Amino acid sequence: MRHWRGSTAVFLLWLGISDASAEDFIKGVYLQSEELCAQAKKDSVQTVVDAGGLILSAQGIESVEYNCEFLNVTRATRAPAWAVTALCQEPGHLFPDTLSILELSPTQLDLVSVRTVDAEGGQTNNAGTYYLCDGVTMP
Repeated sequence: MRHWRGSTAVFLLWLGISDASAEDFIKGVYLQSEELCAQAKKDSVQTVVDAGGLILSAQGIESVEYNCEFLNVTRATRAPAWAVTALCQEPGHLFPDTLSILELSPTQLDLVSVRTVDAEGGQTNNAGTYYLCDGVTMP
């Protein structure tokens, strides 16, 4: 009986650590420029998505016929950053990606992807600086 209690305590402690790490992760909706944030506030975030813009949130990256679901998020201990594994898909193509996300400021995140993107191939590039859009929610 003692072993069961000890295991339960360790499991609950682990859950607390996971929840604390998750609480530090991305809060809100991020777009690729402050201008896109203004457009999303004025019109709608769906307008930005329909034009091919990427939306970054704690769940992943979304766009028209493209998304990356964040599967594993690990917080760095020496920097305001996370390492993320993701599963991305676009029509007819599913692929993994590994990302680093660095908090540049309370309103800016820098995202780097290990995926090589052919600029002329029409592939979506996850990398870049994303800006927090206050008052904007996921569609």
